Amino acid sequence: MGHIAEGMGIRQPLAEDKVRFYGDPVAVVIAEDRYGARDVRDLIDVDYEPLPVAIDVEKAMQPDAPLLYEQFGTNVAFSMHPSTEEIDKVFEQTKADGGVVVKGRFINQRLSPVSIETRGVVADYNKGSRNLTLWSSSQIPHILRNILAATVGHPQHQVRVIVPEVGGGFGSKLNVYPEELVTAYASMKLGRPVKWIEDRSEALAATIHGRDQVNYFEISASRDGKVTGLKIYVISDMGSYSQLFTDVMVLAFMFPVVCGAYDIPVLYRSTDLVFTNKASTDAYRGAGRPEATYLIERAMDMVARELGKDPVEIRKLNFIKPDQFPYKSATGNVYDSGNYEAALAKAQALADYQNMRAEQARLRAEGKLVGIGISTYIEGCGIGPKGFAPVGLYESARVRVEQSGTVSVYTGSSPHGQGEETTFSQIVAEEFGIPMENILVIHGDTDSTPEGRGTYGSRTTAVGGSAVYTAVQRLKEKMKQIASHMLEASASDVTLEDGKFFVAGSPQKAVTFTEVAATANLSNTLHPGIEPGLETTAFWEPAALTYPFGTHICMVEVDKDTGEAEIKRYIAVDDCGRQLNPLLVEGQIHGGIAQGIGQAMIEGVEYTEDGQLLTATLMDYAMPLASELPSFETDSTVTPSPVNPLGVKGIGEAGAIGSTPAVANAIADALGVAHVDMPFTSEKLWKIIHQK
Repeated sequence: MGHIAEGMGIRQPLAEDKVRFYGDPVAVVIAEDRYGARDVRDLIDVDYEPLPVAIDVEKAMQPDAPLLYEQFGTNVAFSMHPSTEEIDKVFEQTKADGGVVVKGRFINQRLSPVSIETRGVVADYNKGSRNLTLWSSSQIPHILRNILAATVGHPQHQVRVIVPEVGGGFGSKLNVYPEELVTAYASMKLGRPVKWIEDRSEALAATIHGRDQVNYFEISASRDGKVTGLKIYVISDMGSYSQLFTDVMVLAFMFPVVCGAYDIPVLYRSTDLVFTNKASTDAYRGAGRPEATYLIERAMDMVARELGKDPVEIRKLNFIKPDQFPYKSATGNVYDSGNYEAALAKAQALADYQNMRAEQARLRAEGKLVGIGISTYIEGCGIGPKGFAPVGLYESARVRVEQSGTVSVYTGSSPHGQGEETTFSQIVAEEFGIPMENILVIHGDTDSTPEGRGTYGSRTTAVGGSAVYTAVQRLKEKMKQIASHMLEASASDVTLEDGKFFVAGSPQKAVTFTEVAATANLSNTLHPGIEPGLETTAFWEPAALTYPFGTHICMVEVDKDTGEAEIKRYIAVDDCGRQLNPLLVEGQIHGGIAQGIGQAMIEGVEYTEDGQLLTATLMDYAMPLASELPSFETDSTVTPSPVNPLGVKGIGEAGAIGSTPAVANAIADALGVAHVDMPFTSEKLWKIIHQK
């Protein structure tokens, strides 16, 4: 068992003495406008002495590799290699019983998040009051405020962070970046507002990257297809520096779900986290869950291939059954609820799976390369249970009912495109029985919102929404007390429906929500023991993670002459628990599938052997276009979660988790090979076709 050496890889705001990757900032230029800054920048001459570089992660682990941090004597930041004795016995016994052991090596390539809007920072320091205000496109306003205050040596009440509407983050804005600290420092030195806006090439070079793992696996199964054991070894490329959440946290998301939706009795996990001369990797949509799902879903398909069975048959045989929930996985994690076979059955029905296989056979008889891929995924969401991270990952909400009956919701969560302004309003509207237009949701300003931990891990509704719900319940009970005195009844007999408080069984005798709000805020004759006003703050920490799941099916055709792959059909059935807003759920699924297909088919960050970034513009880093994607056929099952009062699970990352292995399984099926590493470019597929 290894550990991260103290201080190893901690990034400074500017590189000192040594730069470690293409894009590592070394100097700051401040000018009246961007054009002037560029002119001055061009006058700066930095004297670089070329050094040997470590680019290939497996070579970087070797004793003779160039070191990023000489004082530590290795590029391996973290290792975990427990004994293999138990899993070795499982493999030996399985083979002795006539079963199989399948091995493989997968590359989960490095990606750039490419958010719609690049990062941006504006800092404004008032020397008189010593107050610092920072606007940033961040997913974590309160964490950013706390770290910034500690860095500049100010108390937290003198540092304000405002996060306006953010054009997507996908995890890449889940960090405290050098530019935020440098911009704040510059404003403090100058006593003037300072702005930094990232251009796209800077984003591709210096904003965190995602994925970048080499995965080795061995999986054993009986002759009928029942999996008996799984062994995985994950090599994770950290890039040059350890980020805020680090690759250790990515593994903390990955390892709990590496058994997927399957009842696997014995699991072995080992890992090495390695520094290389590339941009840092960190959380990117799914953060560990896509890597885990890709690994287990490709492995299950390779077992099916080895045994000559349909991939659906292998999955059904190994699924965790509904009556096994709550289910403790071999990972040690407890899945909250699920019905995996129901989602698979619904996806099969939507795809008309038997006819799809018949169509595949017909097209193959004509000489066409057609493949069908299945992916059944789970993911751990609702991040926040005690002990999951070194710090508490609770969420908060302050709810205020104004005297006019309107409601203000101040949330510590910080949505950046998922639509929580809508879902939080729906929660309040449903519980109070008032119109949504009477509700205002405020977020992203650390001066007005209670302490929160940000938006990531599909946690905003499950954790932040539960905080809103809890606060509303407290106010509802207080309003029932006030209404009971207005109605001259017992509070236990008062019911709230459709915006009216009435005595159970006597709906004709009622007071409106607005009347109770006015009484609470204006009356000087409130019953003794009832405080004036209607405002409360709730902090909510979940007892456990939630586990959404689903099945994706993909049908592809590969052109023999060009190697170009075309997705002919794409079916997705997802279960995120209770759906507060099905339209928002659909939107999240569509976006996630597009990103997952992008990784499978075309995306990938590339460096030369000497560390030069080749994908520094969107002319070089390929992104999926709408015209290249099919119409997604989507549906859902609903299995509520028992670990939060809303019954929700999370949906923001599901599409990016289930889609990539579905496409990969379809490509391997089309070519009749055990495995092809992503991305599935036409050149790569053409070579495989013609080598065969």
